[in-house]
Amino acid sequence: MQDIKLGKSGPLDLSAAPSTVVCGILLAVALGAAGYFWLHLSVFESVVGGLVAAFFHYDADLWHQYGHASAAAQTGHPMSGVRFWGVLSSSIYPPNEPELPAEVHIQRALGGPRYSLVMTLGAALLGGLVYITSSEVNWVVYIFIFFFLDNLLVFTLGAFLPLGFTDGSTLLHWWPKRNQK
Repeated sequence: MQDIKLGKSGPLDLSAAPSTVVCGILLAVALGAAGYFWLHLSVFESVVGGLVAAFFHYDADLWHQYGHASAAAQTGHPMSGVRFWGVLSSSIYPPNEPELPAEVHIQRALGGPRYSLVMTLGAALLGGLVYITSSEVNWVVYIFIFFFLDNLLVFTLGAFLPLGFTDGSTLLHWWPKRNQK
């Protein structure tokens, strides 16, 4: 199956593998079920909360990629796109990109977690404001807790895990080569 073209965001071509649609639905259902069974939310709150939380997850993923794109542009070797797959995404670089020094790869890899850290702090701040202005902990607060944890554990700290497809793998590969010519 071919990727789904999502359009452009600035200079970036956005696309999604078909798995993104399936995984996005499964993520929304899983988050909604967690709201219903674990947090004892109403059916309405669980369904809406699951959909909103899944949307926030993909929003956080795109924001993470904007961090990579910003860092890449600063190196003079910009990204050309973002490809969503499953519940994550990949940075796309021009196919004719020349061989680049380790420092460029390292700077581009660190851009995503830096932006995600900003989003993590923003989620904590907004979640805290919603919490202190609410008379009780409600489903909106739970969404911000999820958004905070998702940004912190997946896109900020999790990005450093060397799983073969993460920023951590890129850093692990290029860090020892950073002083070589």
